[in-house]
Amino acid sequence: MARKRKSSPGAAGDGWLVTFGDLVTLLLTFFVLLLSMSSMDRSVLTRITFFADDVGFLTNRSAGLIPQRVRLVIDALDKPWEVLEKQKRIKDLLFPEDELPPEISRSTLDANLQVLARPEGVALVLTDALLFPSGGSRLSDAARKMLDSVYEVLLFMPAPVNVSGYTDDVGGDAAANYVLSGERALAVLEYFLTRGLPPERFSVSGYGPAWPIADNATEAGRAQNRRVEILLKTTPWLGAYVQ
Repeated sequence: MARKRKSSPGAAGDGWLVTFGDLVTLLLTFFVLLLSMSSMDRSVLTRITFFADDVGFLTNRSAGLIPQRVRLVIDALDKPWEVLEKQKRIKDLLFPEDELPPEISRSTLDANLQVLARPEGVALVLTDALLFPSGGSRLSDAARKMLDSVYEVLLFMPAPVNVSGYTDDVGGDAAANYVLSGERALAVLEYFLTRGLPPERFSVSGYGPAWPIADNATEAGRAQNRRVEILLKTTPWLGAYVQ
């Protein structure tokens, strides 16, 4: 019969060292993790935050600081598939009666503003009648007041924005049409930049007579085609804004 080996008193008494060593290792790992997180590149954190904002999980500002009217507009624009049904509500919220320039009546606004769904998000479509004198590319005073309302939304809605200009087909593909459409888009973009919005959020396009939204055979159709579209890219493909 095999004899039992006696356990060493020293071995039994030193068992706590193993547990203590494991605890110290875990604590060291924990503090190293905290240190690495605290020193993470701020630019990485910024990009992650913007990505989360753009897909709707977070907002870049406290919800309590967003005016109620602006918050309702943002909620509506975050659902492009519903904008056609909510056009009137979006227009009323975006341009309240008491904030419309005296030169622009509610009926004029309704006839010259559309809210359209696009694959990338939602486009605010404003004809030149709301923004520019005939044939010109300098924003009118009334246009600046109207763009103030759009600026409020862009301030709290961090999605990328494309500003694009269009003309009717009078003159066909003449270079002047492309120049005018580009100058008008730039005028709108420059106004937003003067209000302090970051330029890296914006892109600009001038399409001339391309991509009409109405029939150029009629004066009413041509008036609708002379426009600036402010496209809020609220539905990007995943990872589009992480560089």
